[in-house]
Formats: sequence, structure tokens, C-alpha cells
Amino acid sequence: MAESPEFLTAQDVGSFAYLSMKDRTPQILTKAIDTLHRHKSEFFEKHGEEGVEAEKKAISLLSKLRNELQTDKAIVPLVDKCDDTDIWNQHLEYQRSLLNDSTGELRWFFSPWLFAECYMYRRIHEAMVQSPPIHDFDVFKESKDSNFFESQESIDALCLHLQQLRPVRELSEKQLKEEFLRLLQISLWGNKCDLSLSGGESSSQKTNVINSLEDLKPFILINDTEFLWALLSKCKKTAAPPVVRVDIVLDNSGFELLTDLVLADFLLSSELATEIHFHGKTIPWFVSDVTVRDFSWIVDHVKDSNQKATSACGAAWDNYVKSGRWIYHDHIFWTLPHPYCVMPQVAPDLYAELQKACLVLFKGDLNYRKLMSDRKWEFTFPFHQALSGFHPAPLCSIRTLKCELQVGLQPGQAEQLTASDPGWLTTGRYGIFQYDGPR
Repeated sequence: MAESPEFLTAQDVGSFAYLSMKDRTPQILTKAIDTLHRHKSEFFEKHGEEGVEAEKKAISLLSKLRNELQTDKAIVPLVDKCDDTDIWNQHLEYQRSLLNDSTGELRWFFSPWLFAECYMYRRIHEAMVQSPPIHDFDVFKESKDSNFFESQESIDALCLHLQQLRPVRELSEKQLKEEFLRLLQISLWGNKCDLSLSGGESSSQKTNVINSLEDLKPFILINDTEFLWALLSKCKKTAAPPVVRVDIVLDNSGFELLTDLVLADFLLSSELATEIHFHGKTIPWFVSDVTVRDFSWIVDHVKDSNQKATSACGAAWDNYVKSGRWIYHDHIFWTLPHPYCVMPQVAPDLYAELQKACLVLFKGDLNYRKLMSDRKWEFTFPFHQALSGFHPAPLCSIRTLKCELQVGLQPGQAEQLTASDPGWLTTGRYGIFQYDGPR
């Protein structure tokens, strides 16, 4: 295994990371506090004075967290009693052991960037856990739901497109491949809708992305979709018993999740897969990440649509869930600060689950950062090596670029991009399909 470079920190990775930690994250906390305050009457109606006191406590804890972050205070151990608390506190000790600082204190702006961001969201969860009876309130729910409703026209257009393909089995091999590649691209560009980057403000999809695909193709920096088609086509023909499992490690709820569900539907309808396993978060995370509640909520809302094609999609998806062809998983590992290369040691059950897949699709920026251990690799460093031994099954990262981290580029490609578009790493304008597996 190649020697790994240093972890990315808010200070040394560049302006994007530093501003994200210094400006965007307090904005996210402010919005969470405002959300709690606006639901005060709802908490009173449900729980009486106990609900009001809980709201005050949660706001106090989040305000304290915001102050710690903004003033670069020490990062402190978790005090709740959740299943992952001990794992988190052990990791805090590990991070402290790496310090050269004579004070021995982990601080926000000088800690590994990914660790600090994950820790902030875990502290948000802690604030809610410590505030019963409103402990299961999702402070990001409104933002996620709004993203879905504001993207309604695009959602209806995409569902209509999917319904017009039916029966999918009657498509020729050429048509199947064209649609597979098209829906993969739609899933990629759906990843632009990331609420954690906008501080929880709207980032919905208001145009029909289907009509934009040709114009967007030049912005795909690495396109390994032909390998995905070849792999699934082979699995479809050779699987014995005839089970072709595709796992999707989800990123954002709202419009992006909708694009993932459309892709998953097509995989089943085309018999490129026989079952789809979705992996989401156990707790609210990075503002817009998918939880089981988000997954079920979107299936239900699509099913209840007054648009015929949209509701037909929802009915099919509800049936996939009930029949066990779509299976949703969550696991605490996805909300730990660990890179994925340690999954066999930290979460061997999850690693064994991924090993059952013919293909694992990792959606979004956060998954990419964890696949890459969030380290400062050279732009041309091979993707396979940067995975640092994480090879449970053939896998593909599908992401739009929103952080200063990318590997596997051609020599000179990064330099050309920097010259023509200095912000290319962080704007979400560019995307990749980066594959690791048999070729």
C-alpha cells in the first residue's frame, strides 16, 4: 500500500476548507437554532412545558457549540450515551495523540478537516439527544423537504421520462445502454443539490436536467461509465444463482435521492440488477444526507403525486420496498469520522455486506473524501492506490467536485483546469465517474 500523505486540515487545504469551517458551519448552526425556535409552539402542543424547556436546552447547547467553533476552542469529548459515543471519544484520544501542540488540545481550525466537520454534526445530534422529549426532532428536515418540493417540475419530468421507457425489457441492447448512461449522468448532476455547502439554503433543481446532458458532458473529468455497463452486462449473463446486487451508498435527500431512485428502478426494470441495496445515515448528517425517514418520505410523496407518471413511479418503488427488491440499510459507521479503509476493522459486518454486491456506487463528495482518507494526494495519483486497501467489491465514485481533493487525473489536466477555471475543485461544476474493479 502506498504511503499516505497528510490529512487535509481547514488551515492547510486552502481557502475553501477554511471558509467552510469558519463561515458556513456557524451558518448551519444558526439555521438549526432558528428552526428549533420556530417549532416552539409545536413542541408545546405535543409535550407541554417539558417541550418548551427541551427547546431551550437544545438551543443553549447548539449556541455553545457555535461559540466553540467560531472562537477555535478545544474539541471536547461527547457526553451522551449513544451506541457510537465510546468509538467517537476513542477517536478523539487518537487525534490528540497525533498532536505536536504542547497544550495537548484538539482545536477546530487545526484539526483534520473531515474529522472536525463530522464532529460538528455529531455534536448537533448530541444536543438533541440531551433534550428529551424532542430528542428525535430533525433540525434539517425542513430544508430537505423544501429541496424536494422546489424541484417538483424536474422530478415530474424525470418520472415521465422513466414511464415512457416502459416496458424497459422491450428496448434494444443499444437503447438499454444509452438509457443506462443517461440515467447515470442524471444521478451525477443531481449531486449538485448539496445543502451543507449552501448553509442549508435552497439548492433545488429547477430545470429539466435531461435537456442539459449533452451540454454537461465536457464537464465530466473522468468518465468510467463504459466499465459499469460492461460489468453489469456480464453479471446479468453469468450470475449463478441469478442474483445481481447493486449497492448505492447515498448522499443527499431531495432531488438527488430522486435521481438515485430513478436509476435504481431502471436497473431492476432492465434486469441489469435483481436487487438494490441503499445505504443511508442513522442520524441527521451534513444537512441533507439521507436517513430512513427521508427515504420513506420521498417514496410516499412520489406515490401520492397528482401527476400520473410520478405517482406510477412511486407505486412501483413502494412495491419494490415491500417485495424486498429494494432494501434500505443504515449503520453507525457512515457517521463516524473514520476513512473507509478501516471499515474491515471498525465495522466488519458492514464490509461483509458490501462484499455481497456486484457493484457499489458511492454518491457524493463526503463519500469520496472518506474513500480517499481525506488526504493530500497528488492529482495524478492512482485511484486504486488512494483507496488504501478498501476493495470490498467493484466500486464507482459518482460526484460533483466540491472539495479540494481529486485523484486519477491525466498529467497536465489539473493545471489546464486551474488556468481556465481557478475554482474547478469546489464549485460543483465538474463531475466524475471514477471506477475501481475489473476492466
